[in-house]
Amino acid sequence: MATVRLTVAQAVVRFLGCQYSERDGAEHRLIPGCFGIFGHGNVAGMAQALLEAQVTGSADLPYYLARNEQGMVHAAAGYAKTLNRLQTLACTASIGPGSTNMLTGAALATVNRLPVLLLPSDIFATRAAVPVLQELENPGSYDVSVNDAFRPLSRFFDRVWRPEQLPQALLGAMRVLTDPARTGAVTVALPQDVQAEAYDWPVELFARRVWPIARPVPEPAALDRAVAVLRAARRPLIVAGGGVIYAEATEALRRFAQSTGIPVCDTQAGKGSLLWDHPQAVGGVGSTGSQAANALARDADVVLGIGTRYSDFTTASRTAFQDPGVRFVNLNVAGFDAAKHTGVMLVADARTGLDALTEALSSYRVGDGYRTRYRQLTDDWNQVVDRAVHLGHQPLPAQSEVLGALNEMMSPRDIVVQAAGSMPGDLQMLWRAGDAKQYSVEYGFSCMGFEIAGALGVKLAAPDRDVFALVGDGSYLMMAQEIVTSVAEGLKLIVIIVQNHGFASIGELSEKLGSQRFGTAYRYRNAGTGQLDGAKLPIDLAANAQSLGAEVIRVRTIDGFRDAIKHAKAAASTTAIHIETDPLAPVPSSGGWWDVPVSQVSELASTRAAYQDYAQHKAGQRPLIEGGTP
Repeated sequence: MATVRLTVAQAVVRFLGCQYSERDGAEHRLIPGCFGIFGHGNVAGMAQALLEAQVTGSADLPYYLARNEQGMVHAAAGYAKTLNRLQTLACTASIGPGSTNMLTGAALATVNRLPVLLLPSDIFATRAAVPVLQELENPGSYDVSVNDAFRPLSRFFDRVWRPEQLPQALLGAMRVLTDPARTGAVTVALPQDVQAEAYDWPVELFARRVWPIARPVPEPAALDRAVAVLRAARRPLIVAGGGVIYAEATEALRRFAQSTGIPVCDTQAGKGSLLWDHPQAVGGVGSTGSQAANALARDADVVLGIGTRYSDFTTASRTAFQDPGVRFVNLNVAGFDAAKHTGVMLVADARTGLDALTEALSSYRVGDGYRTRYRQLTDDWNQVVDRAVHLGHQPLPAQSEVLGALNEMMSPRDIVVQAAGSMPGDLQMLWRAGDAKQYSVEYGFSCMGFEIAGALGVKLAAPDRDVFALVGDGSYLMMAQEIVTSVAEGLKLIVIIVQNHGFASIGELSEKLGSQRFGTAYRYRNAGTGQLDGAKLPIDLAANAQSLGAEVIRVRTIDGFRDAIKHAKAAASTTAIHIETDPLAPVPSSGGWWDVPVSQVSELASTRAAYQDYAQHKAGQRPLIEGGTP
């Protein structure tokens, strides 16, 4: 058997350079690049291997220097999301804190069902030098390291103690990365001494491999059950999730909606599944959805969920669907999600499932009265949105006006990236998606600091599109370092910094819960009260962005903001736009609820009043929605 002598790290790099994904006859490099930050755990292993690959041409795996380990995982997730999970990036980090910095990114990827490959360095397999610098010793076991924290966060985890174990680990990692029902963070931990160890590898390990990404078709009996439930529906509603977009099933959804007349609402990950101006599109559903979608959800007798995991925001903490006999049909590639709400399980790819449903329900159409109702609700809601985005709020603009102006100034092919704070809720409520990829909001983990790093990955995946990182001051202060990476790589981002001097979302939530916005504003400590309620802090985020290499435009008005967007779109390099908004400006009500418990007893009158309101909403919650047939 022919062999080639390489170190473990060199073998990893060469293997990754030969992996491809395939769907619908189109092949893609599965892992066309590697982010990394080097330290004593990987500088002699993965760093040397990546350098050698570049110098000798032995493997095609470009290296990108990130500035924060969490940030590079966010970038890989943004990359995979943009490319519909057909491609992703690898991330290598040094032992100890370098690797554990990736934990948050791993959780985000797995929660959002996004493939990322993590290659954390690990302790010495030989135990020749223990405790090594940055090793966390466990008195109860010598084979435990901090990387074991990746186990519950990963859809696949392995540690390569010996070179002989590497092929199985790598093949298992690729299998999970390309499985749409199981994908998420995939972790292969590499002890630092093993990375540099040489071994004679079979040349077959480095053969070109193509991993097919399947489109499972519905099981006939399950399809019959789903069709029977849908045929009996009088007030059906489609909930379109991210699975519609990842399966490239937006056209199939459009055909199904038009054929049946069923209205379509969307989740955060599913926004753009059906474009906002389509006659069947009724907006976002749930806690931060549209009043139109939530009114339809309350009365729906059948809910067809497509590619959704039914998060608490989507179901308004299980208060959205109030019809006593409501039934669920769940079309999902993952059986775990298809089984939720005891619905009829239709385990299949979103596109193949929709095509089968369209054919089976060719003679079904909702009644004229129902169509008239949802169109009127949508027309009414569009007027609410128009008012919110042209509010004319003074003296500072409302955040809704900033979002509205951005929406109107962006082309359909531009992409907005967001994740945390008050903006995801306002975006789902107000954004009008003109393209299936225009809206990229990470709201599975809603990770503060994702925005700029995630946008970097989006730009890598879509270099021909303008990418807007929309970030509040709270998230900006969590992680802005990848501005430096965007400048270094010539990957132009447009960073919009919305300054409202604190945590707007949690401030509003705190007030609703009777906690009076405690600890949610960026203020000096007040010597009189002892609280952080003094004057505003003199923080200049625009100057900070400029110091990281971005061109900066400061604006104070919506007209100035529009001009700044024009300038940023014409610019050749990363540009930041800074605008201050009023965190107390009004936003429309979604008509939905979110279950955040309130203190049952309190000496504060505000908390007692909030608890009474909470108890009223809690009474409408349905912890287990019955009536479906698995």
